[in-house]
Amino acid sequence: MASGAVRVVWSPEMLGYDFGPGHPMTSERLDLTFRLAELLGVLEGVSFIAPGVASDELLETVHEPEYVRAVRAAAEHGTPDPARGLGTRDDPVFAHMHDAAARVVAGSVEAARAVWAGEALHAVNLSGGLHHAMPGAASGFCVYNDAAVAIRSMLEAGAERIAYVDIDAHHGDGVQAVFWDDPRVLTISVHESGHVLFPGTGHARETGGPGAPGAAVNVALPSGTSDAGWLRAIDAVVPAAVREFAPQVLVTQHGCDSHVMDPLTHLRVSIDAQRLVATWLHDLAHEVTGGRWLALGGGGYAFIDVVPRAWTHVLGIAAHAPVDVSVAVPEQWRDVVRERYGRSGADLMGDGREPVLRPWSAGYDPADDVDRAIRATRLASFPLLGLDAELD
Repeated sequence: MASGAVRVVWSPEMLGYDFGPGHPMTSERLDLTFRLAELLGVLEGVSFIAPGVASDELLETVHEPEYVRAVRAAAEHGTPDPARGLGTRDDPVFAHMHDAAARVVAGSVEAARAVWAGEALHAVNLSGGLHHAMPGAASGFCVYNDAAVAIRSMLEAGAERIAYVDIDAHHGDGVQAVFWDDPRVLTISVHESGHVLFPGTGHARETGGPGAPGAAVNVALPSGTSDAGWLRAIDAVVPAAVREFAPQVLVTQHGCDSHVMDPLTHLRVSIDAQRLVATWLHDLAHEVTGGRWLALGGGGYAFIDVVPRAWTHVLGIAAHAPVDVSVAVPEQWRDVVRERYGRSGADLMGDGREPVLRPWSAGYDPADDVDRAIRATRLASFPLLGLDAELD
């Protein structure tokens, strides 16, 4: 294995995945992120993947052929298909939608194959993580499910166990649905409760299909959960489940819409905590999978103040060139923000918080909403994985 090799999916064509003015899923998120990462030097030494457009054959390893044809029709003729989620408020039709979405898939698949083949230790596709797309429908700003196609490509290449960890504020429902009954894939999602947030799923009782009990693990956090609760939930569930499953590859989705400033969610997490969790996941990959790690983007709609910083941290961690939260945001980047948006972005790479973890071993508080959510997950999922819900 090329022990130091890191692949990053990036080319100007990746900015084509954009639903238009006023839509939360703006490609400005990516443009500002890569500008910031370049100025901070975290991209020095990485190899870039500039993907083409995924073939229909590749897309159809996850998506229904009729759906792929519907996406093509929407892109070429502006034909909406609300029954398949195309032309809705969340997923409006735009020109070249098929090519843009299929390019994201190609990027994640090429990155995944490089990691599985040992050509790269880590790989990152921040344009990816489109975890809501279903086999037959667009959903939640996601046209094609790049994460699911990338995981399936590694399974077809010989992988026997893959773990997918999703820390987006929204439940990773599409990836879970694709692998619901596949014992080779463990999907873990830590998100804001579906009782209050789209897509309305991801409850602790969702633990996998009859052929794969324990293949799905869900932590549904109460609205308002901040750093302490978010870190406690991830630490109390993710490492034990991943270690017990013993995957050969770790795939992670780094939607940063858990941030307190995100306009679409109700969690209260800081950049500092998000960076810490990215570090945990990187270290877990080195511990469990020999370093085979594919990191994807996802949600995040505070596209000036949050996403570029959060995802630059992911890039820096993957490239083994981490950026400290005390580092100043380069003035050159802030100048771009002023010129485009008439205001300054954040001045530091962190939010000035010092995240503190209170581990599950410190004791369970039945009066605490977060602790009750964690316990519900551990009771539902841990025995199916061979773990002790009370001790592990």
